[in-house]
Amino acid sequence: MKKKFVLILLSFSPMLSFAQESISDKIDSTFKFLTGWFVDLIFYAIPFTDTIQIPWVLLVLLGGALFFTFRFKFAQVRLLGTSIKVVQGKYDHLDHHTADKAFGDTTEGGDVFETIASEGADGEVSHFQALTAALSATVGLGNIAGVAVALSIGGPGATFWMILAGLLGMASKFAECTLGVKYRDVDENGVVYGGPMYYLTKGLKEKGMAGFGKVLAIFFAIMVVGGSFGGGNMFQANQASAQFVKLFNLTNENAGMYFGMLMAVIVAVVIIGGIKRIASVTEKIVPFMAIMYVGAALIIIFMNVSLVPQAFSDIFSEAFTGQGIAGGFIGVIIQGFKRGTFSNEAGVGSAAIAHSAVKTKYPASEGIVALLEPFIDTVVICTMTALVLVITNLKASAAGMPLFEYGTEVKQGVELTATAFDSVIPHFSIALTIAVILFAFSTMISWSYYGMQGWKFLFGHSKKIDLVYKFLFLIFVVIGATIKLGSVLNFSDAMIFAMVVPNMIGVIILSPKITEELNKYLKAIKSK
Repeated sequence: MKKKFVLILLSFSPMLSFAQESISDKIDSTFKFLTGWFVDLIFYAIPFTDTIQIPWVLLVLLGGALFFTFRFKFAQVRLLGTSIKVVQGKYDHLDHHTADKAFGDTTEGGDVFETIASEGADGEVSHFQALTAALSATVGLGNIAGVAVALSIGGPGATFWMILAGLLGMASKFAECTLGVKYRDVDENGVVYGGPMYYLTKGLKEKGMAGFGKVLAIFFAIMVVGGSFGGGNMFQANQASAQFVKLFNLTNENAGMYFGMLMAVIVAVVIIGGIKRIASVTEKIVPFMAIMYVGAALIIIFMNVSLVPQAFSDIFSEAFTGQGIAGGFIGVIIQGFKRGTFSNEAGVGSAAIAHSAVKTKYPASEGIVALLEPFIDTVVICTMTALVLVITNLKASAAGMPLFEYGTEVKQGVELTATAFDSVIPHFSIALTIAVILFAFSTMISWSYYGMQGWKFLFGHSKKIDLVYKFLFLIFVVIGATIKLGSVLNFSDAMIFAMVVPNMIGVIILSPKITEELNKYLKAIKSK
């Protein structure tokens, strides 16, 4: 199978080389002409003042996060301890007991929820594996490059708003992932099909809005497929390839293409095995990446511990100044949602696809696990990056050679972050390049699963349909590493954030169901 994919990819090499030399710009201009209106619509910024303009899609995300925060009584705070226990497996025994009235089971046939045929804990992966699979799609280049861009625009105060937005996003992630499990489908072979496509169709049908739900689900599925090829694939391959070529100072004009082909083969080995193989890989990669990156950040922080009070003082004091507010809302939130600074995807609905595959009969148990994602991704990892940048810039400024000027946007966020780390830990940029490649790889394999679920929802569950999507995904890996992206990536980003519209509508309408499932699970915990 591996040899077959290599031969297929090699057959495309002359075409890709030609595309790199002469067609890349034409593709970019054609895409801009055809899709520019859609990109402008999704990222249309509502002017609030002469200097502050906020995209409407961002207001929907933050509005939804606030709604869920109050609707579920600050679940991100009161359920945080429970979420850690669920991930540790302390409540796994609940899935091995027969459901009864004591657990709030009111569905026909004795099932805990309507879409699962038996009382067993259906699913394909553990709570921890589902968490790491979803995290692998969100923890990525935005945590490294995006934070640097945001701070360069808005200053240290941007960090404050980033943390606040991450905390609010925990409630959105809890809500959508609970629904993902509740309305999933499980076939006769135990394969799970889940995500917004299913709770939009089945959940809204229960509300008497079957037609409306079907339209929203189809729109979401189309957007997630497109997003998986672009932001979840080509952008990742492009950035990983660029870092690899730069690190080794490769001058061969086809170096990017060869790197993309190698990456495609490695990705193929993983995604052919489905969610079980993906989860088995991400449960190893994600903890390694997090420990390596956060560990290095903590070393820098402790080595400059005398500057920590000043760093926190700048973060909090400048969060409410003119520069801080512009940086917080414009630099962090806008740049974050558009390029991954705010990379946890809370409210987008994508993570609900991965979490739907968990082995459980209590939907809320996985929603509780999912709320950890924005905390780990944004509150922990993004904040570590921000602290390193603020501290190293303070130190460099004291020496009269600042790393960057606040208020002036940097174009290469990865390079700035690498410079900050290198200034304290020599040659850490090598490790950072490895991290970028691993981040890109893990994001790609998880987004391949997201896109494939949308693809199957649209075209069916046959093996041929499955292979067509995987083949296309692998081709886009090579293309992404080879050509300039430009408008292609802008269109893909717009597709990802267009997913917010149907997802938010469905989750808000179905929020009473989430409350019911949460009460069932908390009652089960108390009963056993």
